[in-house]
Amino acid sequence: MKPKQSKQIKITNQLIEEVATELVGEESVPVIRYIKDRKSTSEFKIATGIKEEIHRTRNILYRLFDHGLVSFIRKKDKKKGWYICYWDLEPKKVKYLVSKIKKQKLENLKDRLKREQSSTFFMCKNACTRVDFEKATDLEFKCPECGSLMNQIDNKRTIEFLNNQILQLEKEVA
Repeated sequence: MKPKQSKQIKITNQLIEEVATELVGEESVPVIRYIKDRKSTSEFKIATGIKEEIHRTRNILYRLFDHGLVSFIRKKDKKKGWYICYWDLEPKKVKYLVSKIKKQKLENLKDRLKREQSSTFFMCKNACTRVDFEKATDLEFKCPECGSLMNQIDNKRTIEFLNNQILQLEKEVA
């Protein structure tokens, strides 16, 4: 009997940046790039290195920390008496975070599929906005953007698309 082979995720710089972007935002990429090949880097050096204000740099670092993508130690500056944080990237957490992101996306897609299957949707001829039956009745079936009549739409393609996305993610998560 062969042991079950798990899908190996290769941790690349691009993957680390994608995970950081997904979890924290695009503004985290310069921070990741700056600390990835350094050890115990002062938050002040990071801010200077990425040409960003210290409070904004700290904010990004703490958001990355909240997801476990970076770690830090605090040391007291002997001259000034301030505490300074020294930051390290935690690339080993990336595999877990990739899995977590995919599971969350899967959950969101399943929720959306339930809404699509259990509701009737309406849209005007200009496709300004798409609303469910309850909202359409509140609007008296008139588009809040252009004022034209809203008609029921067929969402079979949306449901089919969501089902395909769910199947794909389920294969990746398994």
